[in-house]
Amino acid sequence: MLPFRLRPSEYQQLGTLVDQAHDSVTVQRGNALLALHEGLSASEIADLADVSRQTVYNWAAAFQGRRHLDLAQRLRDAPRSGRPATALGIFDPLLDAVIDTDPRVHGYRSTVWTAPLFQRYLEEGHGIATSRKSVSRALARLGLRWKRPRHRLAQRPATWRQAKGGSKMG
Repeated sequence: MLPFRLRPSEYQQLGTLVDQAHDSVTVQRGNALLALHEGLSASEIADLADVSRQTVYNWAAAFQGRRHLDLAQRLRDAPRSGRPATALGIFDPLLDAVIDTDPRVHGYRSTVWTAPLFQRYLEEGHGIATSRKSVSRALARLGLRWKRPRHRLAQRPATWRQAKGGSKMG
């Protein structure tokens, strides 16, 4: 790698940014780039920052390659490619719309909604395949919590009196 050099204005702004930063990414990467500019080797910086030497090179290359962004943006991670989160915002409104209805209205043989039942509803009713955990997370995002219903035996009438036992008078 060629020697890493910052412009004088970049060096000053980066030092100020690191001093005022509240997030660890900005501080760690900023200090590494300042040390690299001051002549420390990537191996020395990697030992100090507890990262690999290649990571220091990657930080420097990313910083140099993003000159069109402001200084703070150049230190952060770039948006990553990959599969986007599918659950966020897609079936939250669907669950919110049916949470107050009786599952029997939708053809299920249950009187209460459960996460597995919501999972089945999304699969059958909307063609959305998801996991039970994703449904549970969506319910948590909606602020919905419930307990399983307690099944109780029939309550005794108020007029019922338990017979006292033990001693016989007579």
